[in-house]
Amino acid sequence: MSGQTSPVPGDDLRTRDLVARSILENGPSTAAALGQRLSLTPAGIRRHLDLLVADGVLQAREPHSAINRGRGRPSKVFVMSDKGREQFEHSYDDLAVAALKFMSAQSGEHLVSNFAQSRADDIERKATVVLAKKSNKTEALAQFLTEQGYAASIAKKPMGEELCQHHCPIAHVASEFPQLCEAETEALSRLLGTHVQRLATIAHGDGVCTTFIPTTTATTKRKVRA
Repeated sequence: MSGQTSPVPGDDLRTRDLVARSILENGPSTAAALGQRLSLTPAGIRRHLDLLVADGVLQAREPHSAINRGRGRPSKVFVMSDKGREQFEHSYDDLAVAALKFMSAQSGEHLVSNFAQSRADDIERKATVVLAKKSNKTEALAQFLTEQGYAASIAKKPMGEELCQHHCPIAHVASEFPQLCEAETEALSRLLGTHVQRLATIAHGDGVCTTFIPTTTATTKRKVRA
């Protein structure tokens, strides 16, 4: 990021837009992951990332353990800044919100709920396949959600675990239509086979989406059956 801010050719602007959109859609990413995803050389992706950070569209942060499990020294991850979200998210979100509002006005709010349920069912179907192959369901769920762009992690708590989603690809739409969050929470509950509780959501202005997953024991199950 040396003071080179000369005019950027059209192709560079398009590539920079693709880099930012890739982070928007896939969540926090390392330079290596972005280069591989977009077929860019290490020097090329680094140049675009430096310019996006200089413009305030992206921020470079230390990696979270759930996002970067690589070997050796962990690489920084690049995340979308608030300024970047305003530039890149709102065009998608405005269209989605307008479509859902039209759907609700024309056919009734129940159709929005049906759409939210359909989206949650799709997440559940995909996650079920992944969780079936893993013994640690919560860690597997966090990894699956990270791959879906939610940058998720699991934190141990005295009475259970907390699933933290550090990014939400649909945050602005969900702030208008909480049915999306509600249906997603119910899907998480079914996937884990236990009641879960949302403690915070990005859609409501919190820094992360936090879901509490209580510990279930054989003793608890026996008491329920009794």
